[in-house]
Amino acid sequence: MAETKADGRRARGERSREAILSQAVSMASVEGLSGLTLGRLAEAAGVSKSGFFAHWRDKEQLQLDAIAWASRLWVDRIIRPSLAGPPGARRLMALHEARLRFYAEGVLPGGCFFYVAQVEFDDKPGPVRDAVATAMSDWLGFLRRTVEEAVALGELDAGTDAGQLAYEINALGEAVVSHSRMLDAESAYRFGRTAVLHRLRALLTDPTLLPEA
Repeated sequence: MAETKADGRRARGERSREAILSQAVSMASVEGLSGLTLGRLAEAAGVSKSGFFAHWRDKEQLQLDAIAWASRLWVDRIIRPSLAGPPGARRLMALHEARLRFYAEGVLPGGCFFYVAQVEFDDKPGPVRDAVATAMSDWLGFLRRTVEEAVALGELDAGTDAGQLAYEINALGEAVVSHSRMLDAESAYRFGRTAVLHRLRALLTDPTLLPEA
């Protein structure tokens, strides 16, 4: 019986931690990681301050855990769905479209957690900056490996520079974040999708792999 109660407490504690991290990522997508305050976050997540401090004793650890949670969300909503489809050029396009859909559906109120975090910490050395840089590097690395796979499958031109193409796909995705919020969202998503589609189609060995529009 005591073990059952302990298991129940652990499960409740984990649910509480996840609720707080979900709120932290949402808030940080608008106000940045530096804008997180323990009191506001506890209130938004519906937990007591004592419950909050059972999980985090300092703000930096909360920020690091929020980055890890945002990375997990990125994998769940963008990377994993693309893995269900065919590899190669079609997966590259699926990744970009999943990213645009993530923004268009308003999963996070600020649009993109990492877009805000990289601007906030690009000139602030320390563990938080390092964690943001690692998450960004992991994403670019995944894009690059997907490009390399498409080349190996013979779907993209053998001379394709994988690092360059990965950089361009990511940069076009980032541009959609600010343009969709500051300018016209509909055209931002359309232009963002079309730009990557045309870039990939120019490198295809078989034009039928991707649609013309």
